[in-house]
Amino acid sequence: MAGRPRFPYRLLFAIVALAAIVYATSGVWLAALGRGLIYNDGPGKADIAVVLAGDYTGGRIVAAAELTRKGYVPLVLVSGPPGFYGLNEADAAIRFITAKGYPAAWFVPLRHTGLSTQAEAGFVLNDLQRRGVHSFILVTSNYHSRRARRLFLKAEKKRGGGPELRAFAAPDGRYDPAAWWRSREGRKIAFLEWTKTVTSLFGI
Repeated sequence: MAGRPRFPYRLLFAIVALAAIVYATSGVWLAALGRGLIYNDGPGKADIAVVLAGDYTGGRIVAAAELTRKGYVPLVLVSGPPGFYGLNEADAAIRFITAKGYPAAWFVPLRHTGLSTQAEAGFVLNDLQRRGVHSFILVTSNYHSRRARRLFLKAEKKRGGGPELRAFAAPDGRYDPAAWWRSREGRKIAFLEWTKTVTSLFGI
């Protein structure tokens, strides 16, 4: 008579041990995931700063305004698709920053119809070429910085070259790379950005 199948205690123990290790080290690998979205060259001299669209807190344009105030760039190109209630996002951003006391002469709107970072890159690079720009600082939110830089470099390569790019990751109050999983907004941002990052690698 065949004996009863033995319960795989070793497998169960391994699964429990692995789960315990994952849980105990969650702060380390979750923070690594959070930092993985960020690419930051820091400030540096350039012909112009470019503020990407898609920021609803003002962090991007404030960062660009500070780069201008500190003498890194003389001008800020503010990218913007159609926004809410018929107001272009670039115009809304410039209203926001001038209300904080920064000179309106520092900011130039770039109104376009691009609704993705990839499409936006085309409009921005066309405008930079028209202006004869040789170097620019790409200013965007910290969580968006690595993907944006990759898409801009890809667009430049496709065009046969372009101005020197320096990525600047602007802090965002909704996304702390060291603790993004502790807030609902942080979790939403991380999930969406990683989804966009992975799908964009496959050209989706």
